[in-house]
Amino acid sequence: MTETGTKRYRALFISDVHLGTRGCQADKLLDFLRQHDAETIYLVGDIVDGWALRSSWYWPQAHNDVVQKLLRQARKGARMIYIPGNHDEFLRGGYYGTHFGGIEVQESAIHEGADGRRYLVVHGDIFDLVVTQARWLALLGDKAYDFALTANRLFNALRRIFGAPYWSLSKWAKHKVKNAVNYIGAFEKALATEASRHKVDGVICGHIHTAAMHDDYGLRYINCGDWVESCTAIAEHHDGKFEIITWTQLSADYQPSLELAQKAA
Repeated sequence: MTETGTKRYRALFISDVHLGTRGCQADKLLDFLRQHDAETIYLVGDIVDGWALRSSWYWPQAHNDVVQKLLRQARKGARMIYIPGNHDEFLRGGYYGTHFGGIEVQESAIHEGADGRRYLVVHGDIFDLVVTQARWLALLGDKAYDFALTANRLFNALRRIFGAPYWSLSKWAKHKVKNAVNYIGAFEKALATEASRHKVDGVICGHIHTAAMHDDYGLRYINCGDWVESCTAIAEHHDGKFEIITWTQLSADYQPSLELAQKAA
């Protein structure tokens, strides 16, 4: 930790922020970025939600502050790599290999850990058949997810009145509905297969809003999660160990709450 209280890592991986949507918890991400820094920061897709912005413009000051903070970190020397996802697909194609404000745009990346292990870094939507083969269904699902988040806010407002803790409807459905569980497993297996094809030791991705770290398919699978509900990021320490960080409160009343998942062996 530095003198200013900022924790420094070898690398940070952030995905699925969805700037431009009402569900984005930009204030928590900004608080996280103020207290965490890294030599390399990977933006692993769906940072800006172009789908949402095309249908209705929503861009409060907090969303602009996140962008400015990332640009400042790049100017201060952090290597910033942006790998677009399906929601920020406007940065794909002709933008690969370009730089803006010190941020590199790449289709995918190979991250070499401090221990020499190599990881394919990719958003992951190209391995989601709903996105690639039935775009209309993906857009419909996106609207349903937005509705679930709105209903969730109203439901939890009532829970707060009665002193009950936060409860996530969409997260409950994601883990309880059999087809959703099967979908997550199929997605993880597809990403692991792609990593094997690249002859690397693991894969780091986003897309499905479910933070995870495991070796179930013979190599390391790491998912960044999201900044809509779970507010998670992946950090690589200088000794090569990886950690899932769950950021649940703002600094004004923040008590350290780090969810330490499996570490690299």
